[in-house]
Amino acid sequence: MPIVVDIDVMLARRKMSVGALADLVGVTPANLAVLKNGRARAVRFSTLDALCEALQCQPGDLLRWESPEQGPE
Repeated sequence: MPIVVDIDVMLARRKMSVGALADLVGVTPANLAVLKNGRARAVRFSTLDALCEALQCQPGDLLRWESPEQGPE
């Protein structure tokens, strides 16, 4: 999928665990892992808003488009 989720990058920058972020956002760690690992088919704006608030970042810090020809970085 050409949309890449960089939640793990922001977690590392904030020195935060997946469990702590899940608690702040109000989702289960399992659902956050689905999003983090790129297996989610959609994300609600309310969830994206909560992620940005918890991580003090912009949506573009969490999501990026990658050309299928480009491959992973």
